[in-house]
Amino acid sequence: MFTLRILIVEDDSVSALLLQRALEKNAHQIIGIADTGEKALDLLDEHGADIVMMDINLAGELDGIKTTEIINEKFDIPVVYLSASSDAETLNKVVGTNPSAYVIKPFNIRELNMVIELAIFKDRKEKELQKLNNELEEKVKQRTSELFEANKELTKALEKEREINELKSRIVLNVSHGFKTPLTSILSSAQLLQIYAEKEHPLKQKIGKHASKIEHSVRALNNLLTSVLFFGKADENKMEYKPKKVFMATFVKDLLDNVKAGIENDVTIKSEVVNLPKTVTTDPDLLYQILENLLSNAVKYSKDGKEVDFKLSMENNRLVATVSDKGIGIPKAEQGKLFDRFFRGGNVGIVEGTGLGLSIVKKCIEVLEGEISFESEAGKGTTFQVSVPVS
Repeated sequence: MFTLRILIVEDDSVSALLLQRALEKNAHQIIGIADTGEKALDLLDEHGADIVMMDINLAGELDGIKTTEIINEKFDIPVVYLSASSDAETLNKVVGTNPSAYVIKPFNIRELNMVIELAIFKDRKEKELQKLNNELEEKVKQRTSELFEANKELTKALEKEREINELKSRIVLNVSHGFKTPLTSILSSAQLLQIYAEKEHPLKQKIGKHASKIEHSVRALNNLLTSVLFFGKADENKMEYKPKKVFMATFVKDLLDNVKAGIENDVTIKSEVVNLPKTVTTDPDLLYQILENLLSNAVKYSKDGKEVDFKLSMENNRLVATVSDKGIGIPKAEQGKLFDRFFRGGNVGIVEGTGLGLSIVKKCIEVLEGEISFESEAGKGTTFQVSVPVS
């Protein structure tokens, strides 16, 4: 048992004396006996205490309940109520003051000591819990402040990154546009050289060979710049659906002519058109990007002497295109990355490419609200099927 400094508040002198003797017998120190609430508050102001034994019914303006409310607010000392009554009305009055314990008169010394120990234990645990809560609140405030500052820094960094990305996009777009004009001139000159080489000339064969190389290189570089420009628009969220009336016969002819013009290996394209109307309304640029990239890839990754099958049909107000080859195929482990930007299969070998073609296809299909699927097996070829709504 530990020694406590106790204040007794009891207006019955006999009861107060008996309580004092019982407490002192257990080595507690009695700092005073008050018969009114006012005197109790004065004694606490002067001496302080570890615990207060409070009679509920006191003479004067302050009864035990009102006095306890002041003690809770001003001193934060545990209070044990003393009362000869245990009726519901009395209990309802005291419960609002959150007493540490409640003792019914008459009481025995053992019961009294047990109540006091429990009251002190309860008070200490509550104060420990309050201290922990206060520390936690302070940590939360500090952490919230740190997160707020970190969020401000992150916002600044993101804004800076956005500005840098916009500047980078503008530079890339400007440079790409700048290359387009000279590339067109080079391509025209190469084609003229081939025409001139058809005439009788001692270097006819060499001129034709090098002009052809120039033309293929220019086409490859032009395709790369087109891809860069495309993703520049996509990154700036400037990709828009711009529907136009498309004459399908002309569209398909131009598509196949351009793809065939870029073929560098001995691969042929077998095309089939089924139920295709004279015109459809869609975005011709996006549709061209899809089909041109799929056909070019099919040709590029096919072996010499092989054939690429291209079928275009109209089904339920949707254009359905199928591109099938018997080329190198896509390893199963890599198929999940197929539409990632800059991804190239591990089996492409020395075949040149940027890894942008299928990314462009996927983005165009998203803008057109279409669908794409594929089947592929390494070493046996790949089949892509595209479906886009048209009107």
